[in-house]
Amino acid sequence: MSPLPALAEAARRDLPEVLADLRRLVELETPSNDKALLDAGLDGIEAWLAERLGPPAERVRYDGGIHGDVLEAVYPGTGAGDVLFLCHYDTVWPRGTLAGWPVSVDGDRFSGPGCFDMKAGIVQGVWALRELRGLGLPTPTVRLLLTGDEEIGSPASRPHIERAAKGADLALVLEPSREGRVKTGRKGMGLFDLEVLGVESHAGLDPEAGASAVHALAGLVPAVTALADPARGTTVNIGLIAGGTGRNVVAGRATCEIDVRIQDPAEMPRIDAGLAALAPADPRVRLRLSGGWNRPPMNPNPATERMFATAREVALGLGGDLEQVAVGGASDGNFVSAMGGAVLDGMGAAGAGPHSRDEHVLISATPHQVALVSGLLTALAGE
Repeated sequence: MSPLPALAEAARRDLPEVLADLRRLVELETPSNDKALLDAGLDGIEAWLAERLGPPAERVRYDGGIHGDVLEAVYPGTGAGDVLFLCHYDTVWPRGTLAGWPVSVDGDRFSGPGCFDMKAGIVQGVWALRELRGLGLPTPTVRLLLTGDEEIGSPASRPHIERAAKGADLALVLEPSREGRVKTGRKGMGLFDLEVLGVESHAGLDPEAGASAVHALAGLVPAVTALADPARGTTVNIGLIAGGTGRNVVAGRATCEIDVRIQDPAEMPRIDAGLAALAPADPRVRLRLSGGWNRPPMNPNPATERMFATAREVALGLGGDLEQVAVGGASDGNFVSAMGGAVLDGMGAAGAGPHSRDEHVLISATPHQVALVSGLLTALAGE
């Protein structure tokens, strides 16, 4: 007999507790750049984990330095398989956001800073494992990795993610779904900074003595954006420009921040070469390029395709279907996919509005998302 109906019923029954836990985590403010709040928030999440799942068999908290710490907790399974739950607890919302935007429930919408991206995913993953235990169903070994710097590029957590992924049969990235669809493709991301150094002079008295960094940068912008190749999935965006010191000063310095997204790994060297070849028209102007590739692209591999097929069977058994989608945003799943591992991303909440004041979780969809993860886990444990 299929365990899926019992899992679906348990998830519906426990929805009030799931929502109470989500409120608890959302009310722990954890902005990516606030070390004190990140540390306190992770303390609170770890206490909650112990309440819901008991003490883990293995537990390590890695120092993130100026960034959020990484918590690794292992819960041994009763069946086959080893699954990595990949979650981040940091959010884009600064300290004090809750004061003006408290947690609220309005009809089918649960709203609050960081609820959708991605504290609901953390709660749903823990409850998926809890439901399996409650029903006495087989579970794989689950390695829960909680990171505190995903929203700023995972500078401290990347080595821990890559190490933890090596022994996993599947990485479940409990990021938000895309309207219920699983993300099996994500773009890689490059973050570059271009600094232009000119020669300052008086704009009225001695303009020819100067070499404007602002004018030079303006001339370089078309060359930067021309590196985009939408047909190959490559986009280039200059998101921030700054420069100069005054209206009547030939600017001595200007900067721009460049965001590059790629689907094809072969685009990396082409973009690198294009940025390195930038040259200002005025030889007195100098360029400094810094930054680099933050995440490789995530493209479906055979291991991911097999896991998606299993997850779709679970969804069909729950009375629905499951689709896959490729998106332009990046996540920590990119690192695992680049290593050849199986990754199902977007296995967390259904809802909308990440990084916006419209951020919300759809309450009615939450039991299905919990049951989908628990059904997949027990399917893998029985293989």
